[in-house]
Amino acid sequence: MAGSLVAGIFKAERPFAGLINPACPSLYSVAMIQIRFSLRYAFWIMALVTVLAESLLAQQSQSAPPITTTQSPVAAAASQSPQPTPGQTPSSEFGNIEAKVQPSIIWVTIFDPKGNLLRTESGFFISADGKFVTTAHAVDGGVNAVAKTAAGGIYNVSGVLTISKSADLAVLKAEVKPQKLLRFLDLNKTGELLVGAKVVVIGSALAKNEGAARNATITGQSSDRLEIAGATAASSLGSPIVNENGDVVGVVTSAGEKTTARPVAALDSALSRVTADTQARWPQIAQTSPTPHSTPKPRLLYAPAPSFPPGQSLPGQSGTCRFRLTFDTQGNVTDIRIVTSTGNPYFDQAAIRTLRQWKSAPSQGWQLTVPVTFKTR
Repeated sequence: MAGSLVAGIFKAERPFAGLINPACPSLYSVAMIQIRFSLRYAFWIMALVTVLAESLLAQQSQSAPPITTTQSPVAAAASQSPQPTPGQTPSSEFGNIEAKVQPSIIWVTIFDPKGNLLRTESGFFISADGKFVTTAHAVDGGVNAVAKTAAGGIYNVSGVLTISKSADLAVLKAEVKPQKLLRFLDLNKTGELLVGAKVVVIGSALAKNEGAARNATITGQSSDRLEIAGATAASSLGSPIVNENGDVVGVVTSAGEKTTARPVAALDSALSRVTADTQARWPQIAQTSPTPHSTPKPRLLYAPAPSFPPGQSLPGQSGTCRFRLTFDTQGNVTDIRIVTSTGNPYFDQAAIRTLRQWKSAPSQGWQLTVPVTFKTR
């Protein structure tokens, strides 16, 4: 378009060439012609510039890209993330409760008089001196137990402090040293729960997925019984039921498709029978005790063999040692002396750790020399 206009402009200036008559030159004519030619030339230049400018503006208006508003990934994720609805417990709050309670949950392993595994259940510490709670049927027939935490703590259990058969609750004592490092749970003292109350059931993390914490709802309650919606794994027996503050409001005593528990009031009733003078002991051992007038013959009830220490099972590794064990009147080992060492401190310590767990029948107190041999083939 611009090219055709320029061609037309130069074609239009040809008629003006005849205005100059070479035969009759006139200064006035020549000057007028030059002035007219200069004015027209300037007009053509202005017209050409105007046309080119309009052409460029038209092209820019046609080729300008559209304006797009973008959103950063963080802002997009924030705008799309679901918000908690009223009455729904946020995941962060649920995680805080579990993180607070889980260090106090234990996995209780109970053994029979022959040293065989009897059963395992969950439990939880309720005091810094090692008192913990589980079900009464968990300790039925047991003469020894070990309590383990998910953090790696392992505690020998001295015995039972009190049992409530009607409530299916037992309070035991673990040997805890030092006591200041033990994490334990507080019991709720604010009153009974109402039907519809939201609670959390937390089992031992050592039970894998079965011990995972879960939200629950109280569907029924009485003075000595709580009913909870939803099924509970058998490994969660003895687990605490806690409120939003992490305080214990009940103890799971029946699992399966229908979950029932004992309220904290029933636990308080059992704890009221524990005094400062109460000694921890195993009921099974007490049942086998002779009459007070007879002199009991010392005999072992629980005597597991020491395990080979880790990292010492190389071919040809061996060692024999002798230890003198002292038992108190309740059958607990109170002292271990090395009579003959193996010469390998790992062997000696492995033997001592296991011998401390030995139990005997109640007596007037006695001593026993035990030979131990470590040998690899």
